Amino acid sequence: MMSMSVEPWYAINDNVMGGLSRGGITLSDVGLHFNGALSLQNNGGFSSVRRPVSDDLTDSRGIRLTIKGDGRKYQLRLRQDQNFDGVAWRREFATDGSVQVIDLAYPEFEAVHRGRRIKNAGAVDPAHITQLGFLIADKKEGGFSLSILKMEILRS
Repeated sequence: MMSMSVEPWYAINDNVMGGLSRGGITLSDVGLHFNGALSLQNNGGFSSVRRPVSDDLTDSRGIRLTIKGDGRKYQLRLRQDQNFDGVAWRREFATDGSVQVIDLAYPEFEAVHRGRRIKNAGAVDPAHITQLGFLIADKKEGGFSLSILKMEILRS
């Protein structure tokens, strides 16, 4: 199981490009809580949190999330370097207001750069994952709330 401490997480919201969305992550009695509000003003519309990964994921095949969301769509994002502007691999998932257990296998992730798909970036290489994060960018203004109750590494 991955650490549920809030300390290594940090937020990156659309204010890096002039947007007005806000969001962050806190620790609650049941797990981590990613929440805030999206704004589409000033060409904005995303909020994200991420953390470095220090676990050895070499023999892993994916990540299992136990979550409770607000009915919106979120993304789990992986990076294979620390470059903010580099390639990320994303896997979108929908929430329905109930507690859900979702297995996200690495072959299901797609490579993206600034939200656009990249066809020649290759697949996720678990041995090189250095960063993990959550992002919301569903083009809907207003508050959002995702509770991450548990994160587990799926081993081969």
